[in-house]
Amino acid sequence: MTALKQLLRFGWEQALSCIFPVVIFTSLAITLITPLPFLPRYDWLLIICLLMQWWMVRSGLETWDELKVITLFHLIGLALELFKVHMGSWSYPEEGYSKFFGVPLYSGFMYASVASYLCQAWRRLKVQLVRWPPFWIVGSLAAAIYLNFFTHHYWIDVRWWLSGLIIIVFWQSWVTFAVNRSRYRMPLALSFVLIGFFIWIAENIATFFGAWEYPNQTEAWSLVHLGKVSSWLLLVIVSFLIVATLKQVKGKGSTRMGASQFL
Repeated sequence: MTALKQLLRFGWEQALSCIFPVVIFTSLAITLITPLPFLPRYDWLLIICLLMQWWMVRSGLETWDELKVITLFHLIGLALELFKVHMGSWSYPEEGYSKFFGVPLYSGFMYASVASYLCQAWRRLKVQLVRWPPFWIVGSLAAAIYLNFFTHHYWIDVRWWLSGLIIIVFWQSWVTFAVNRSRYRMPLALSFVLIGFFIWIAENIATFFGAWEYPNQTEAWSLVHLGKVSSWLLLVIVSFLIVATLKQVKGKGSTRMGASQFL
């Protein structure tokens, strides 16, 4: 019975951490079923995301430091979107005033929502890292993964080499988290896989509601290829590495100032 209570508590904390992604999915569904007046759908989605981000900070659900991290992911995501849409990997077929080179600006919030989830879950579950690799290794690996999203269009795709390198680098790394007063631990590589898989599920929901469109979904919606899990896995790793590094840097600064918590 205790294990069930802990599992339910863990699920509740995860659900609270997903509030921004849930708002995005709900907005996608509502604007698809019931078109809103005056503005195209993509523009309404941008307004909703901006209002949601403002409310998250205003209500205290996110701190200003977390907003900086989330903004960074918004820019990283938009850069990737601009390139991928240009290369024909996917498209945004609807009209919108806030589209820039075929990419609606709300799309950056879908990446930012991943960072929002990581920041929320980190704080709610009191996440700690065990045997975290040196900064230069983490930074180099994150940069290589992100660059491969661009370079594989012109050169060989080295994602599987990078995946193998991730296993080697984080083989002895663990993530610990607290549920009520009990602490649990999980291999870091396993946490990457789980988050990547659930984002793939979220991607299927998003494409079903017309967030974006893959070439094979032009005529009718179909399940996103399972191979996309590897892409999301790598993107999650980039997100996690950046958030973890910034959390640790902030944590060390707070420790020197006599504080006891991250961000």
